Amino acid sequence: MPSFAIPLSGLSASSLALSSIANNLANLNTVGYKDSGVEFKDLFYQNLGTSGSGDPIQFGAGVAVGAQSTQFTPGSVSTTGVQTDVAIQGDGFFVVQGANGADSYTRAGNFSLDKNGYLVTTNGQTVLGYTAASGVINPAAGLSGVQLGNNNISPPTATTTVETHTNLNANAQVGDTFSSPITVYDTLGGSHVLTFTYTNTGTSAWTYKITIPAADVGATGAPVSVSSGTLAFDTSGQLTTPSANVTGIPITGFADGAANLSFTWKLFDGGSTLTQLAAQSNTSATTQDGNSSGTLLNFSIGSDGLITGAFSNGRTSLLGQVAVASFANPQGLSRVGGNDFTSTLASGQAAIGTPGTSGRGTLAGGALELSNVDIAQEFSKLIVAQRSFEANARTVTTFDQITQDTIDLKR
Repeated sequence: MPSFAIPLSGLSASSLALSSIANNLANLNTVGYKDSGVEFKDLFYQNLGTSGSGDPIQFGAGVAVGAQSTQFTPGSVSTTGVQTDVAIQGDGFFVVQGANGADSYTRAGNFSLDKNGYLVTTNGQTVLGYTAASGVINPAAGLSGVQLGNNNISPPTATTTVETHTNLNANAQVGDTFSSPITVYDTLGGSHVLTFTYTNTGTSAWTYKITIPAADVGATGAPVSVSSGTLAFDTSGQLTTPSANVTGIPITGFADGAANLSFTWKLFDGGSTLTQLAAQSNTSATTQDGNSSGTLLNFSIGSDGLITGAFSNGRTSLLGQVAVASFANPQGLSRVGGNDFTSTLASGQAAIGTPGTSGRGTLAGGALELSNVDIAQEFSKLIVAQRSFEANARTVTTFDQITQDTIDLKR
């Protein structure tokens, strides 16, 4: 019977090796898959005595699977252009959470957004990271789901500074006027068009008047004046009066209920923004620092895991940061299917932090890590495992023939 047990153990071990190779080849195109291999060990030995020199005489009992190692070497990274795809470059795992609240870990970054705007895996698990409050990441707040849907709103910002690059025609006649509009925003994100009207009052002399539509401030009739004054220019066409920015220009009584506004008209920025030259009166550019509220249009994930959103109001803001976990012994992780691993006593607890820190890999947004299975190497291993299986099968056949010959000795 031992003669049969030994080759049968070889058949069993070779079969498991073939299964491992087959699984690797089957997952050749699985995102983030890590190649695994079977390692063998010999079984216990029967001691039959010693030789004349005192060396032990031992006969082995066969072979068994001693370990199954996983190759955590990075797979190649393929650019997809999909904003929810992420690849880890280096060591580490994404941290994901199932509906039961249990955490698991994966290298597969082919994520998508669920109906609530959360970043999820193909299995529906929520990708965990650090959320942003008012555009600031706070890792101390702990892990939570990464929310990237349209629920992200860029809040409005009231205008505090306006700037116009305007030239007034030096050949204008007394009484000639020129008007230039600019849009500003109140504290509720409401937009209001201010009109800057310039009137020539003589050589190198003008007046200005800033008005707002009457309806915007709960009035009726003609536009309401919010500021006025005089302008003077030198012989080079540079502004001399006012000699500084006009500050504290007020707008009160907004009809939409917004708070009163006070802004600065920036007249000097490395030189005068308001000139008087012998050219057509025109405004070449206007800028202001306010904005309305905006909805999330798209986002990008940086190498440090920071997620930056672009909003419909032209603003950008941090939305969160993807977390990465590392382990003292990745070989101790347990595969649970669906591209997931779970921690064990052998792997140790996950050390979770930001990408690119404490030995954790960096991220590549809009890309996926492919399987690290080497098809040529797997076919080589397949041939070796096949030959091993055939050899053990031949051994069983031989022992069977010997057994039959032994039985025939009685006849």
